[in-house]
Amino acid sequence: MQPKVNILFIEDERNILTFVTKLLYGHNYKVTTAITGTGGLQLINSICPDLILLDLGLPDMDGQTIIQQVREWSDCSIIVISARTNEHEKVKALDLGADDYITKPFGSAELLVHVSAPHSDTVTE
Repeated sequence: MQPKVNILFIEDERNILTFVTKLLYGHNYKVTTAITGTGGLQLINSICPDLILLDLGLPDMDGQTIIQQVREWSDCSIIVISARTNEHEKVKALDLGADDYITKPFGSAELLVHVSAPHSDTVTE
C-alpha cells in the first residue's frame, strides 16, 4: 500500500516530533522531519511535500517566516501546530497562507482529521 500523503513535519520538540511521526507512519503517511526552520526550508525545496506540519516556535526562525517564504513559490498545504493560542497569532498565520491551525496540546484523532483534510481552513483550540 502506498503512502497517502508525503508530509514534512517541522518541529523542534523531540517528544512531539516522535509522537506525531509514529502516529502518521501508523496511518500509512510518509513523514520527513526537520528540527529547524532552515532544515525545513531545504527539505521543502528538495522533497516537495504534499503537506507541511509546522511549529511556529522554532530555534532559528519564526514559523511565520517559513509560511511567507513557501507561499512565494508553492501552494503546498500548510498546517500550523503551535502552542500560541493568541487569536492575533492564529489569524496572522492564516493570513500569511497557512491552510489550518491546530493548538497544542492536541489529540491523535484531532490531528488525523486535520491531516486528512488539509485544506479545511479551520482553527482548532
